Amino acid sequence: MLQQQIAEKDKELADLKDKYLRVLAEAENARKRIRQQSDDSVRVQRENLLRDLLPIVDNLERAVEAARGGGNGQPIVEGVEMVLRGLLDFLRANGVTQVNSVGQAFDPQVHEAVDHVHSPQHPPNTVVSEFHRGYVIGDRTLRPARVAVTKGRQGHGGTSEGPDGANGGGIENN
Repeated sequence: MLQQQIAEKDKELADLKDKYLRVLAEAENARKRIRQQSDDSVRVQRENLLRDLLPIVDNLERAVEAARGGGNGQPIVEGVEMVLRGLLDFLRANGVTQVNSVGQAFDPQVHEAVDHVHSPQHPPNTVVSEFHRGYVIGDRTLRPARVAVTKGRQGHGGTSEGPDGANGGGIENN
């Protein structure tokens, strides 16, 4: 009777081991399948992105060809403008928007201050010029705008204001 119980437990143990190995194999296959699907998804997205860029490359090639043709330069300008419009449309279609900075309050989430200027016309911490446009995608900053920001109104003592109230450009590099 004891031998029979041991034989039943051995059979049960073998069944459980078999089930365990099958579940383990299924989990490994699922991991491989998910990894493959992820790789395929990234590949398809990359191909779609690059396919959407090809018309912009075509426009650049046309602009270069127009430049080789000489002339008054107007076809070149038009070609470059066409490429720029195409790129901006491409970015918009992919959820990227430009940050409007000039005249806005400085926001370290979307602006990078690269210069400070004195400006009696603007309140402190106002963006007065933009060196590189910033871009956001959704609520995330893709690239901050590089801007000049006002330090605030300058007092009467020690200013470099001219007779018309202008301060000669007022740019102070840091």
